[in-house]
Amino acid sequence: MVIKKMTASQLAEEVLAPAYTHRLDVGSMPKYRIPDHGALPDVAERLIHDELMLDGNARLNLATFVTTWMEPQAEKLMAETFDKNMIDKDEYPATAEIETRCTNIVADLFNAAEDGDAVGASTTGSSEAVMLGGLAMKWRWRSRREAAGGDGSKPNLILGSNVQVVWEKFCRYWDVEPRYVPVEHGRYVITPEEVVERIDENTIGVVAILGTTYTGEFEPIKEIHDAVVANNEATGYSVPVHVDAASGGFVAPFIHPDLEWDFRLPNVRSINVSGHKYGLVYPGVGFVVWQSEEDLPEELIFHVNYLGGDMPTFTLNFSRPGNQIVGQYYNFVRLGRSGYTKVMRALQQTATTLSSRIAEIGPFSIISDGTAIPVLSFDITEDVPYTVYDVSDRLRYHGWQVPAYTMPENATDVAVLRIVVREGFTLDLADSLINDLQDACDDLQANPPMKSASKKGFAH
Repeated sequence: MVIKKMTASQLAEEVLAPAYTHRLDVGSMPKYRIPDHGALPDVAERLIHDELMLDGNARLNLATFVTTWMEPQAEKLMAETFDKNMIDKDEYPATAEIETRCTNIVADLFNAAEDGDAVGASTTGSSEAVMLGGLAMKWRWRSRREAAGGDGSKPNLILGSNVQVVWEKFCRYWDVEPRYVPVEHGRYVITPEEVVERIDENTIGVVAILGTTYTGEFEPIKEIHDAVVANNEATGYSVPVHVDAASGGFVAPFIHPDLEWDFRLPNVRSINVSGHKYGLVYPGVGFVVWQSEEDLPEELIFHVNYLGGDMPTFTLNFSRPGNQIVGQYYNFVRLGRSGYTKVMRALQQTATTLSSRIAEIGPFSIISDGTAIPVLSFDITEDVPYTVYDVSDRLRYHGWQVPAYTMPENATDVAVLRIVVREGFTLDLADSLINDLQDACDDLQANPPMKSASKKGFAH
């Protein structure tokens, strides 16, 4: 390969040339096939950087529950561990130990009985954790049915119509009949009575949510648990409760410590949580933990040795970087229980302040005010010439992404706005949002839209 040497004047001309008229002028780049020739590193970086500017500002995205800010020290540690394949525990024993510590810390937060020997796994997020928790429920139910000489081919799962879509995926992918408990106007969580009505000998479990995606509310988990236990005693069933704590699992232990929702309830047999939500880590990391070893069937655990050493694994993904689990451990060490409590109380204060000020604006009625988890939802109850979709659309003019959507089945005529308050969203930003929301309402009132903004989806 011949490398052409530049003279001093040629090198100076190359460096001093305007970036977008010479140094980065590489002509048309194919979008859906690999280009015939490569580009200089700076050119490739600048091309992609510029295109990404068209994305929204993640810090102003009030639709997502996912963390959008971390301390620079955490980012440094995570950047250093991108290249570590976490499944390779023999090669990366320190990362494997950190994963074990994190899983045990999560189990301890949820009041598991084991000390240092938790039954659980880290995952790429709650979606994978849900799949693993659901599979364990299905396998345990099938074993019980077959041992009793029953039919183990028709499993069903009791869950609310307000569940995150991953539960619908689980039921469809793993051939489980979903038995949905509908919500109603003014009640957007499930009730113990409607749960018990749907249980039979084929029920693999009941899902209760600690912080729903739609409103951020806690479902009455203890009441649901007690009703399921009473029904088990009356019928001879062994239906467990799984808690989907994706959003609330890193909130409740710190600002609602007396709330009984976790392994303090003996029939709560498994819990999932997202580290990349209020665990305060960039996506994606999550955890699933079980009450005891008997809740995780041994048949679901695989043992591999082709990476060196015996490695038990219960995951849907295999290779994944160790950086997210390192970021989670950084937060545990950096914040501690007191730090997490301060963060969650600050976010709760911001959320409740926002909800009280929104209630004063005029057409809005608060559905959830941010006291459960730092999430608030509200709808329009007054007769105004615009909809929540118009408000959402108008807020985008200022860079805010505030989702508008309809409630689940039986309440689909109720359309709401939702704001997720996350680390990095300050009271100053909240003031700016309130001012922009007031301006949007004033402008829409003075200049009613000819046609209401179309319905848009919302992020989980």
